[in-house]
Amino acid sequence: MGSLPRLSVVTGARVPVPAAPLTKHLESLTGRDATALVFSDETGSVRVSYAELQARTNALGRAIAAHARPIGPNRDGDFIIAVCMQPTHNTIMALLATWKAGAAYVPMEPNFPQARITHILKDAEPSLVIYDNTANPAMFSGSGVPAISFEELSSEASGLPGDKPSDMEILLQPTANSIAIVLYTSGSTGIPKGVRLPYSAICNRLWWQFHTFPYSKTERTCVWKTTLTFVDSVCEIWGPLLHGRTLLILPRETTRDPQKLVRVLAENEVQRLLLVPTLLRSILMYLSLNPGERLLQRLKLWVCSGEALGKDLAAQFFQYFGDNDGYKLANFYGSTEVMGDVTFYVLERSEQLNIHPTIPIGKPVDNCVIYLLDEEMNPVREAEPGEVWVAGSNLALGYVGGQAPEKFCDNPHASHPDFGRLYRTGDFGVLNKGVVLYAGRTDSQVKIRGHRVDLQEVERAVSAVEGVEKGVVLCYGLDHGNPEILAFVTLKPEARLAAQHIEAALKNTLTHYMLPQVIVIENIPQLVNGKVDRQALLKMYENTNNNDDSEISLDIDYTGVEPEHMEAAKALFETVGEVLGRAARGTLSVRSGFYELGGNSLNSIYTITRLRDRGYYIEISDFLGAANLGDVLSHLSNGPDDATENHESKFKAVPMREDHEQQVIDMIVSSFYEKAELEQFLKHEIAKDDYALCVRACWSALLQARLSVVLEDLSGTPVAVALNFDARDEPEIELKGGLAKIMGFLEFVESSVRDTMLPEGKGTILHSFMMATAASLSPRDNVAAIRALEHATMRIARDRRFHGVFTTNTSPLTQQLGTDVLGFQTLLDYQINEYIDPNGDRIFGKASDDMRVIVCWKPIE
Repeated sequence: MGSLPRLSVVTGARVPVPAAPLTKHLESLTGRDATALVFSDETGSVRVSYAELQARTNALGRAIAAHARPIGPNRDGDFIIAVCMQPTHNTIMALLATWKAGAAYVPMEPNFPQARITHILKDAEPSLVIYDNTANPAMFSGSGVPAISFEELSSEASGLPGDKPSDMEILLQPTANSIAIVLYTSGSTGIPKGVRLPYSAICNRLWWQFHTFPYSKTERTCVWKTTLTFVDSVCEIWGPLLHGRTLLILPRETTRDPQKLVRVLAENEVQRLLLVPTLLRSILMYLSLNPGERLLQRLKLWVCSGEALGKDLAAQFFQYFGDNDGYKLANFYGSTEVMGDVTFYVLERSEQLNIHPTIPIGKPVDNCVIYLLDEEMNPVREAEPGEVWVAGSNLALGYVGGQAPEKFCDNPHASHPDFGRLYRTGDFGVLNKGVVLYAGRTDSQVKIRGHRVDLQEVERAVSAVEGVEKGVVLCYGLDHGNPEILAFVTLKPEARLAAQHIEAALKNTLTHYMLPQVIVIENIPQLVNGKVDRQALLKMYENTNNNDDSEISLDIDYTGVEPEHMEAAKALFETVGEVLGRAARGTLSVRSGFYELGGNSLNSIYTITRLRDRGYYIEISDFLGAANLGDVLSHLSNGPDDATENHESKFKAVPMREDHEQQVIDMIVSSFYEKAELEQFLKHEIAKDDYALCVRACWSALLQARLSVVLEDLSGTPVAVALNFDARDEPEIELKGGLAKIMGFLEFVESSVRDTMLPEGKGTILHSFMMATAASLSPRDNVAAIRALEHATMRIARDRRFHGVFTTNTSPLTQQLGTDVLGFQTLLDYQINEYIDPNGDRIFGKASDDMRVIVCWKPIE
């Protein structure tokens, strides 16, 4: 007699979990002087102890409750606080204080498109928005939701008690079933929905982690690097804090740069890391560039989540770290609706890669059950594909406002009341040798760098662009581990649109990871039944963008490349074209930006590696920070020792003198009238002489102040200038026309920072208000000159005992140098086309949304 067929139902271990609001679990750490949070940026390093964290968040919780109470709960009866902040120690305090106020938090990114911000505020109905100085308060002004900056909130809280708030002081007394977090994700309808996550689900996920992957006695520091709006950030933040570890908060520029990230992980002896496979591939690529250093030997647990983990990538992992030294590569599977991770599979040796046809998503976490069901909701047999349904303690309570009730339903197969509800994932799975293998999506949703993307939502946005007749959005390369979103569009007869114009328009409605590569075609192919022939479109894309190096047709423009740099430019452009392949967009030239061409951090590592193979070297940070390929070209060298050569040594900084006047004017006119970002929108209102008149009007005051500096080359010829004033002692000069409008705009953005955030009195703020270089400088020397000017200005500020240097940058190059290389702190990031002048005119209205003005400050240490 044969054995009964095994049904595809897999149950995790049944274990007790101390489910309660996380604030109660954290109370035992209240009096500890151990460091809870560490955050470092260009302005310095901040450490927050557990005792300070508890006291400050108690006071902040009181202040939050006072602001939110008059507004009341949303339609679900939840008090929601929206937190729109970049990751810093203050962000953690805002989140914990929200819980202590008796509310749940909903995170928003300061760089979210306005449409997404508006949707979240309207749908979640928060009682308050807390934002930091990277967010534009105007984004919330029309929502009817009160908003307060974290600085204002902290000021209010400074006068409040730091002990635990009483029940009377908070909004609601939370329980294990109370909502802790609302996270917005695109559902099958393409409309972002808020997932209501209770404390009980968070605790079940965390306590499973604590006993499955326990913290070692030597594991002192963990990192938070995942975007706050991504569910994996929940475990990344609160797991270490609940175990009394130090949480190191990494800024975005560190996580985007594998070289910086590896260095930070190694220096802090980090022993576990959560990351998407794309980032794992970037890190392994970087590690392979320096095999002799054997970096990250203490980092034993690597957890992949958010994307499919391929066998080739796992093989690379064990090739670098080996099979017998205790390294673990874990594959987690889940979604926001099931607390991020509901199944797991752990690889400890490369031999495991031969057991299954693909790397399994594994078996359920504790107190959860996985069902693979057919269309009649019956479990399928082992080895047959079925739709993945989840029951158990990881489930969310549903969506805000009770949306999409069909996604959560009663469980007809429940063996215990704890498994009474089912969540429909929309994925297919197959049971193979006791574990589940992922078998694809049932709808149009895909994972792009860990983020769920609904292709229907992207398709609707594409079709809504004026001039587009029809759009079809597909995902290419999902099985290769480097997926791309493609939008095939046809245009209306009267439309004159290029692909890049459509892509620019989509930035207003889609977040960055959802932006597609737009391909304009004449006709969309159809099947005999009238439906879109999606395979034909993908085949068309493959045939047009073949990645075979021998067949790539590159559109390269060498204009602007000096003869002595032509060989290096040829190697660079050809390498970029080979690496980007299908993703390449537009012509390769010195003006092309690597990321605008379709590059990403992974592609950048490939490019650097291939350039080394061709004998050209560049630091990873230099490549990632380059404004365009011309900037990359200026940093290329012929040997690893030359890659970090200081090119500023060819200049000499001298105090500006009377005899420099005409040369300074020439440089100012060349840099601002001919090349500056703002001037292009008012060219019809500006004459070349306007800048000469401006410089001459303040020339005597500049010389008298003795704060300006000129760079001379080795022959003594001036090649760059920095015009500097004491910010509290600048002369009044009369300007006219377009130049007056530009100066009015700069005063508008600068005064909002200078008069509210910086030290008072003369002799405190050195204002670097104009910087220019000679037109004769090569791109490489131009960058070096700007850096030399910044260093010279800092020396002057230090010698004259200023508190710091204040400057405003509209050029992406100087913005990049200022923040990423020279360590300036961004105090204001303002979208240029938002500005309305005193006459009510939007003078920069034609500027693209990504054109920013950055107001910066660097204190003197």
